[in-house]
Amino acid sequence: MNPPAQRDPAWLGRVFGVLAALVILWPMVVLAEFKPWTLFSEESLKPTLRFLGDFVPPKLDPDFLTMVARETWRTVAIATAGITLALLFAMPMALLAVRTLSVSALAGRMNLLPMVLRQAVRWLMIVLRSVPELIWALVFVRVVGLGPTSGVLAIALTYSGMLGKVYAEILESSDAQPTQSLLRNGAGRLQAFFYGLLPQSAGELTSYTVYRWECAIRSSAVLGFVGAGGLGQQMDASMKMFNGSEVATMLLVFMALVWLADRVSALLRKALA
Repeated sequence: MNPPAQRDPAWLGRVFGVLAALVILWPMVVLAEFKPWTLFSEESLKPTLRFLGDFVPPKLDPDFLTMVARETWRTVAIATAGITLALLFAMPMALLAVRTLSVSALAGRMNLLPMVLRQAVRWLMIVLRSVPELIWALVFVRVVGLGPTSGVLAIALTYSGMLGKVYAEILESSDAQPTQSLLRNGAGRLQAFFYGLLPQSAGELTSYTVYRWECAIRSSAVLGFVGAGGLGQQMDASMKMFNGSEVATMLLVFMALVWLADRVSALLRKALA
């Protein structure tokens, strides 16, 4: 009986993969001017430690907490309104982009007009999601002025492209047989979607939508730094004043919001299971 091999037969390939990754990564690190050691220099370390020291204890004044609660609700409202508008754009785009719902594709090759329309919708989703919501917010701040409206529109445009793309991929990865059977027997596209595709994908679609709502809450905080309202705008003011205790309180609120979104997602997945 031969003794078991003492050496991993794949070790050479793994070592080569690690070295190749380092060779590729190093020029990118140099180009990005990534110098983490500057964080520990004396010029950076002292003000950083002083600012972080101000985080303790968080500010818990009643008037301040009332303002934080009001702006937190506004932040959630911005994210929710933005996601709702994004859904109104994303669902039609996803249905137009899904090949499974194409009647002409049942015979094999899709007809020219549906194929062009499908590709145009996919390009539109690429354009929408390729522009960061921060850029959209800067545009809308100049169009509609400071306030939550610009944040809602910015989230709606960027997230409609993201949601539409992922929705289309989720629907196309589902079993196409029930949907195609419905279409062949005279059902409309919406009927085929509601009775063929949606029952298979409802849990995954819901989970991803709630995840994007959670991302929208974080995005609405970032958009506040450019004047789009919400808790982010208050955090920007506190950071400019180097008021660490106020920043700490608002960061704790953001953590609570993310935890809440995670719990909502888990409950919805359990309800749809």
